[in-house]
Amino acid sequence: MNNDFKLNSIDKHIIAALTQDGRLSYEELGSKVGLSASATLRRVRRLEDAGVLAGYVALVRARAIGLTLTAYIQVRMAKLAGSGKRDPLELFAAAVQGWDEVVECTALTGEMDLLLKVVVADMDHFSRFIMDTLLKHPSVQDCKTSFVMKPLKAKVTLV
Repeated sequence: MNNDFKLNSIDKHIIAALTQDGRLSYEELGSKVGLSASATLRRVRRLEDAGVLAGYVALVRARAIGLTLTAYIQVRMAKLAGSGKRDPLELFAAAVQGWDEVVECTALTGEMDLLLKVVVADMDHFSRFIMDTLLKHPSVQDCKTSFVMKPLKAKVTLV
């Protein structure tokens, strides 16, 4: 993203409207922000080109497709053993891209190094993921899990 890019109030209104409904037509979006459809299209393209709008997705209700268990896993990484070895975080980051159970992975400060959001079918699926995938990765030293009882707020924003 261009660090010199400045958002004005219309840009912010466009972003807010698209985060509520990414399928709005340019005419509908324009009526919400006080612009014509063509002016709105130009604004949206400018936001896309600047990297502010990174993409458009469908939000899927996990339960509707059989994924009923959500967990947050705090992961502590193994430390570097020598300068000739690859960085454990780099190895883990490459591996996690192929793990369908992981829907988010974030590097943290503090006691733990990473936070994973994992969505699975059930406790058996979770156990298989932990034992057969996560804990077998050579970069993982330890992990702690918390299970989601009830989501209270969810907002989609890339940071």
